[in-house]
Amino acid sequence: MSITVDARGLSCPQPVILANQAISKGQFPVEVIVDTVTSRENVRRMAERQGTKVEIVPQGDEFKLVITK
Repeated sequence: MSITVDARGLSCPQPVILANQAISKGQFPVEVIVDTVTSRENVRRMAERQGTKVEIVPQGDEFKLVITK
């Protein structure tokens, strides 16, 4: 079962903090939905630093990051 984090409308560092909390639970995949390029890149960098893989799926003006081990 995946975990979904809806971080739309939140400014950094909040999306990174929420994504980090979800990753630390160890249940994958973690899906993070963001609505800015800055949030997308910050969440991607944080997740990759933790040794996970990140797939970015554009969804109109938003992005879904699928984070897996």
